[in-house]
Amino acid sequence: MNKSVRITKVFKFETGHALYGYDGLCKNVHGHSYKLSVTISGIPISDSKNKKYGMVMDFGDLKEIVNKIITSPFDHATVLNINSPHKELADSMEAQGHKIVRVEYQPTIEMMIIDFADRIESKLPPNVSLIHLILRETETCYAEWHAKDA
Repeated sequence: MNKSVRITKVFKFETGHALYGYDGLCKNVHGHSYKLSVTISGIPISDSKNKKYGMVMDFGDLKEIVNKIITSPFDHATVLNINSPHKELADSMEAQGHKIVRVEYQPTIEMMIIDFADRIESKLPPNVSLIHLILRETETCYAEWHAKDA
């Protein structure tokens, strides 16, 4: 069987952020319980001697990648744009022992999902493609990234 299959794994993490220059409440440092759905695609391994036989990718291997580059660094951290005066806020918070993720973009859900797509794509094996991400900021607000749109 040479048919491509999509698989999805969901990750959860708590992250704070602030939007510099924004004209609403999100200009303040605040946090969300994020849910990231990662969908990949590939042809299941057909070699019956391979330990991963029948899998596109072991969910454990995908979990290891995403935990290392997204969940672990972002969980219970505050994401701040270092190309704004929030650089000083990041420096101050970090000096007080807070976990900070410094980014070079406004840390909106839209920009975060693009960053996550780039990070994940760069770590996947060559026989697997990143197809789709959903990043939920709240139960009613989310962003989607689709490879076909990129």
